Amino acid sequence: MRTIDLKRLNFHHLHYFWVVAKDGNLTRAAGQLHISQSALSSQIRRLEDQLGHALFDREGRALRLTEVGHVVLGYAEGIFNLGRELISSVSGGEGQASQQLRIGAVATLSRNFLENFLRPAFDDTQLLLVLESASLEELLERMRVHKLDLILSNRPVVPDMQHSWRCKRIARQPVCLVGPPMKRNRKFRFPDDLPTVKLLLPGRSSDIRTQFELLCEDLSITARPYAEVDDMAMLRLLARDSGGVALVPEVVVQDELKSGVLQKYCELPKVVENFYSITTERQFQPSALKRLLAG
Repeated sequence: MRTIDLKRLNFHHLHYFWVVAKDGNLTRAAGQLHISQSALSSQIRRLEDQLGHALFDREGRALRLTEVGHVVLGYAEGIFNLGRELISSVSGGEGQASQQLRIGAVATLSRNFLENFLRPAFDDTQLLLVLESASLEELLERMRVHKLDLILSNRPVVPDMQHSWRCKRIARQPVCLVGPPMKRNRKFRFPDDLPTVKLLLPGRSSDIRTQFELLCEDLSITARPYAEVDDMAMLRLLARDSGGVALVPEVVVQDELKSGVLQKYCELPKVVENFYSITTERQFQPSALKRLLAG
């Protein structure tokens, strides 16, 4: 097996490869880099010779990444995004003019919880908040290449040999049944009234749903859903507008409960939603992130 001396790895050539791979067009990439197309091709061939593998399949004017090319691109993404992070952290740290905080929230996370968590940062006029929503797996991949500073999730992650995730529970919310305001002197009887209502439940991949079904099993009852909804924002809308009874963390419908549009029927024993912050080891941590996690 060929051994590559790290000292001989030319990061200048790697940067050229990274630009070409991201653009997919040699001519445009050469224009971005302000060098000739032939010089750019030569630099990439040198990197391929150094690594001992072809990085592109050349089909006419089109360039397609080889399997090794995809691997190298992943590492290049991490290297150059880490470089941007270093510059941003050094130039945008405490006492500097501005700072950017990049936060990913899993798509199923309550937006009310997200807003409540971020509220301490709203008065910081020198902070740029960049918010993204995706699956936990997609967000972890973005954090792996240093494109996110923080992930907020309702599912924990465990570090492994390749990823030094730091996962911390930052909140726990009771889960309740909510629905339209009931008539005077009328109370919802749990679990007896469950078969009589349009039951709105989180999707089967939700930890809340799993806890609820275990509770029903313990109580020897069968709860048949009228609707199953993965997205908490959609579940909130259905709870508000459909006349059904929804299983949700209280924070999801805090505004509707406050205004009287919805009524809290009961909290469910042994059913809670946990919220986690996920970060990774890094040399520079934005001061705004430290303040949020400290709160």
